[in-house]
Amino acid sequence: MLKVGVLGCGTIARVRHLLEYDNNKEVEIAAVCDIVEERAEEMAKLYGAKAFTDYRDVLENKEIDVISICLPNYLHASVTIAALNAGKHVLCEKPMATSKDEAEAMIAAGKLNEKKLMIAHNQRFVASHQKAKEIIESGKLGKIYSFSTTFGHPGPEEWSIDGAESWFFNKDQAFIGAMGDLGVHKADLMRYLLGDFSEVGAFIETNAKQNTDVDDNAVCILRTESGIIGTLTASWAYVTGGDNSTIIYGENGTLRLEADPVYSLIEEYRDGTIINHQLEKIQTNEEGGQSNSSIIDYFVTSILENTEPPIPGEEGMKSLEVILAAIESQETRQIVSLK
Repeated sequence: MLKVGVLGCGTIARVRHLLEYDNNKEVEIAAVCDIVEERAEEMAKLYGAKAFTDYRDVLENKEIDVISICLPNYLHASVTIAALNAGKHVLCEKPMATSKDEAEAMIAAGKLNEKKLMIAHNQRFVASHQKAKEIIESGKLGKIYSFSTTFGHPGPEEWSIDGAESWFFNKDQAFIGAMGDLGVHKADLMRYLLGDFSEVGAFIETNAKQNTDVDDNAVCILRTESGIIGTLTASWAYVTGGDNSTIIYGENGTLRLEADPVYSLIEEYRDGTIINHQLEKIQTNEEGGQSNSSIIDYFVTSILENTEPPIPGEEGMKSLEVILAAIESQETRQIVSLK
């Protein structure tokens, strides 16, 4: 049985990592760590683990096989590298790093130590997204022309354990705002569905939140290597509700993903045919949205079977590069090439 240590006991650890490790029969939650001692103690009691306030103490524990990193973005690279160098397999939250150099160093550490590194881009495993990929690859839509994908909600103060005081609003800790929280998810999803991007343009603003200089609204224009063009938006400016939808426009029809309250995927075709799919709901950080994201199960299986994780560091880096290119585009007012 694999023994896991979860670093960070905030919302993402509580609604994703800890719950899903606990539900996996191949895993024992052996350690939890948070700089707020009360949070670590609370999760330790709940899952029968040992509580720590210094992640280095967890890494020094020879019995720990696996580390989940649920820490602020600026710590992802350094703690991942330390964990890999300590001989642990690592599942790291997104965005995997704050620069390409950091991402490359993480990947190199995994290879050097012959340990698994996976990035927690859970959108790939949403039922509607996997069904859409199947439809696209079947050729049923014909040539894909365009897409629009959106991820927006009122902001981390609505669900983060620290509310309005969350590290998400601290640029030194978060690096980027809505683009790192939401945009990188959709960049990864569209790469999964349509292939890698070649060019990125963006308008990125901080215009909805007070007392922060991280972005809270972004609109990106993207072109894939195969010539598909589309838009990606990320926002913390919603007054109520949220939107995690994607629309894909093809030669023969349109796919609407997570764009309807009942049907997770709708196929609409030129001849008038409409096919509605009522699939498992997409996960959220809200109460009742805590269905299994499959991230933990895939990661554990890759370790036990010694196979490559479905979202290795190289994939996480490619999705990060889209966001880094968007930031560069905003700064330079130029279209940025990813080639």
